[in-house]
Amino acid sequence: MTDDIDRAQAREQEMRSDALAEHARHVQPAAGDSAKVCTMCDGEIPEGRRRAIPGVKTCIECQKDIEKRAPFDWGMAE
Repeated sequence: MTDDIDRAQAREQEMRSDALAEHARHVQPAAGDSAKVCTMCDGEIPEGRRRAIPGVKTCIECQKDIEKRAPFDWGMAE
């Protein structure tokens, strides 16, 4: 049998999950949305690159640097 505290904890967890999901929708672009500004150098990402690579997050120069360090890549390369 559930009591008031169990129901309150369940409701709190539900509200927390909803708040985190809402926050994630605002913070993270949807899959396929390209960034306009590079996440590494804050430089502009050319529109042609954004169209060619949906979901791109880095400019060409930063992506080259990432690929040079490929053996040490920690999941940043696209």
